[in-house]
Amino acid sequence: MYDEEQRPEQHGPLAGFTVGVTAARRADELGALLQRRGAAVLHAPALRIVQLADDSELLAATKQVIDDVPDVVVATTAIGFRGWIEAADGWGMGEDLLQRLRGVEVLARGPKVKGAIRAAGLTEDWSPSSESMAEVLDRLLEEGVEDRRIAVQLHGEPLPGFVEALRAGGADVLGVPVYRWMPPEDIGPVDRLLDATVSRGLDALTFTSAPAAASLLSRAEERGLLPELLAALNHDVLPACVGPVTALPLQARGVDTVQPERFRLGPLVQLLCQELPARARTLPIAGHRVEIRGHAVLVDGALRPVPPAGMSLLRALSRRPGWVVARAELLRALPGAGRDEHAVETAMARLRTALGAPKLIQTVVKRGYRLALDPAADAKYADA
Repeated sequence: MYDEEQRPEQHGPLAGFTVGVTAARRADELGALLQRRGAAVLHAPALRIVQLADDSELLAATKQVIDDVPDVVVATTAIGFRGWIEAADGWGMGEDLLQRLRGVEVLARGPKVKGAIRAAGLTEDWSPSSESMAEVLDRLLEEGVEDRRIAVQLHGEPLPGFVEALRAGGADVLGVPVYRWMPPEDIGPVDRLLDATVSRGLDALTFTSAPAAASLLSRAEERGLLPELLAALNHDVLPACVGPVTALPLQARGVDTVQPERFRLGPLVQLLCQELPARARTLPIAGHRVEIRGHAVLVDGALRPVPPAGMSLLRALSRRPGWVVARAELLRALPGAGRDEHAVETAMARLRTALGAPKLIQTVVKRGYRLALDPAADAKYADA
């Protein structure tokens, strides 16, 4: 599988990179967007959504809204608002609920929620351009909430500070729990994703919800891998979040993330298309332009998939381009190679074959190997 050459026009901007996907919802859509741009995708939903159509809490909250109509309803997610209306329909309360909501001030957190509100035959009164619950809270507090009854459609996790701030302002707040985030039934894929992250088998890890980010951090802590995960995300694996709310659990742990200007899957993928190639190491070697990516190398723009052992050797050589790297040091770079330096020779032979240009790597008799850095570049890397 490693000897197939792809010409430049046959691969996308993410070719040679591996991207992790933690999403539970719309994971197929995100994965397809990434794969169409050439990425290898490792998917492990960090959470699962449990609908609460039969839940007594949702039923009780729905009855309260019908019997004691609130002044304001805050809709936070499209899937949650739709689920609430569908559950009410199932209980025979759908029309009653919609009738009550027609005379209520309805605030929508973002455009997707607006679409769900309008699909139900309602009209939102306002929606923040930032899609931020903080902006919704600011508006409510500016209007004044004392003695107002406010129903908040919860979205699977507590809204830190939101409900408390409303109550501190004198509001009577009713939470409407439509669904909950729960751990995945099979934790195996999440553990494999964590292992791939800490071993630097990923180039980027994507997050589309704050609960998923929090869940992955929690699982890492349970396994004693949290320090290693944070180190990987801070130095080698790019953490990409769909928006600032999603990034909060990571930022609380000191992890800086990248986010698109528009909080959508498409812009998130476009951001990765810019960021990952920009992070790749590019070197002038033996008259060729060599770009070292996650699991492949571009040689003069042609994509060359490389086995994992070969990538380990190439990264070790590229850390000191043009300098001789001893076999013993290269052996330590090989995963699970043991003590036999013959493993280096075998992996090096396969690497040269995969690269399709054997002269990129020179053998220095009795010493080791070096990248055949172009003479003009020697001065730049002399102190590497």
